[in-house]
Amino acid sequence: MADIDLHIKGGTVVDGTRVPRFRGDVWIKDGKVIQIGGRSPGFAKRTIDADGAIVAPGFVDLHTHYDAQIRWDPWCTVSGWHGVTSVVLGNCGFGFAPVKYKDRERSMLSMTRNEAIPIDSMRAGMHWDWETIPQYMDSLERAPKGVNCIHYMPTSPLMIYVMGLEAAKTRPANEDERAELRRLLNEGMDAGLCGFSIQRLGADSVQGDYDGTPMVTDIMVDEDIFNLARVLKERDEGFCQITQITNDRKGDRNFIEKLAAEAQRPIVYNLVGVAKRTAKGTNPNIHREGLAWIDSCNKRNLPVYCQAATFRVGIAFSLENWSLWDGSPAWRSILTGTKQQKINKMKDQNFRAQVRKEIDAASEALQSVQGISGKLSELLIQWCNDQPELEHYIGKTVGQIAKEENKTDLDVVLDLSIAGDLKVEFIVPNPGFDSEYYGELINNSMYSFPGVSDGGAHTKFLVGGSYTTDFLAWLVRDEQRVTLEEAHYRLSALPAFAAGFRNRGVLREGTAADIVVYDLDKLKVTPDWIGEIVHDFPGGEWRRVQRAEGYRAIMVNGETTFEDGKCTGATPGKLLRHGRG
Repeated sequence: MADIDLHIKGGTVVDGTRVPRFRGDVWIKDGKVIQIGGRSPGFAKRTIDADGAIVAPGFVDLHTHYDAQIRWDPWCTVSGWHGVTSVVLGNCGFGFAPVKYKDRERSMLSMTRNEAIPIDSMRAGMHWDWETIPQYMDSLERAPKGVNCIHYMPTSPLMIYVMGLEAAKTRPANEDERAELRRLLNEGMDAGLCGFSIQRLGADSVQGDYDGTPMVTDIMVDEDIFNLARVLKERDEGFCQITQITNDRKGDRNFIEKLAAEAQRPIVYNLVGVAKRTAKGTNPNIHREGLAWIDSCNKRNLPVYCQAATFRVGIAFSLENWSLWDGSPAWRSILTGTKQQKINKMKDQNFRAQVRKEIDAASEALQSVQGISGKLSELLIQWCNDQPELEHYIGKTVGQIAKEENKTDLDVVLDLSIAGDLKVEFIVPNPGFDSEYYGELINNSMYSFPGVSDGGAHTKFLVGGSYTTDFLAWLVRDEQRVTLEEAHYRLSALPAFAAGFRNRGVLREGTAADIVVYDLDKLKVTPDWIGEIVHDFPGGEWRRVQRAEGYRAIMVNGETTFEDGKCTGATPGKLLRHGRG
């Protein structure tokens, strides 16, 4: 009789601990690695030929927003296609618990703009059977999962649950409310939460609520956040993920330091990225100063880690559902409301005049890092809603059309969008990516790791969930900026450690068998840049995706979830309460 479940034969093991790669077999039983190297401990039910392939721990993604999608897509694709075997949910303070029955619809609406998750998909794909965090965790544990997951306390629904929506958006919590917030966070931590999360982007948040107002966490006062941090300190467990970007970088960093001092637990800071390339080149001080600050925090015993935005992401959008210019009050006003309301405002010259005053400020926050946005004149017209009278615009830039028609760039964007029923699609041009500087994001700090995929968010704009494959193919194989050993440490072991995953992120005897087997020479993201559109979401909705080539097998808890790019249908993922499972 077979006494071993799986034998991975003849691969090159990169175990995630930074030790040099070595050739060796791996044996798995009951979801765990029981032996690496040496003679076979028994007869295996199944063998995977890994000759010429890398065998490594599955990737750990700490920033995903798959809270809704995991309910209808157990493998959390696109991330699941790209070797991610463990994810964190409840990012940025957003999520679906605790939520009272009467607030369910409002809770889903809040995710339609700030994370751009289609409302029809949430309505069709989420089957609510919870109110409290313990009930939610039980529901998530029952749900089929093709990846492992741990969960933050999403602070926005927590504040609303205790204070009510209006109060949570207009004032700090009082002392009685703070006591209740602490009690509920403790209750959630008892149920297995890994900490709490916050997005604080200010009153002009670039990721606001569906009605254009800031999210609750965007305007939280310091003391309300410290109030929750002290729970982590008292329990000596958990961590905090925070995205804080305002016009006061020094003030932002001072606050993160105070938060780390209050919590005395790991703080995962989003994000450090490389500046957009301009005609004068790329400013290396953007990421070097950020990494230096992270290192200085840790030298002062402030445990701050940073997620490094290493992905090369393409943006394609239409004004029907675009929200990443919300940092401009004028743009935000035009781009909120029903489709007809948006069109009416776009036609109004008074609204256009207001936007003109804010155009530069609106894109600055996004275009300065990662090239996510850019000047209107550089936008390329990709699709015109299949309207023959507009076809001649395809392939031209906004700037070209402006010159040809003697218009401003803004008028071209708005007039063309109106003519195409707001479905005209614009592409942000590839800004160019400096592999040397992207390599520095990893090599220049002990406390940085790739991430910020937003894999389950902004599903019509971008595909960030492919970052793992791109990282290995680009920075490791093609550019040789990061060693293979360092790459797997940063993709798996370090994020697992920072987030409190137990027994995950490395490939060692006794650890959970979350494993990727791949051909480095064949590794590829396809299609590249902006991905492709597929109609596979509930409610008839579509999204952008990028698939992966080169993975022979992806395993979660010893079961193969994808083999040669095809899903096996297995759902061996676990809810890891307190990071364990």
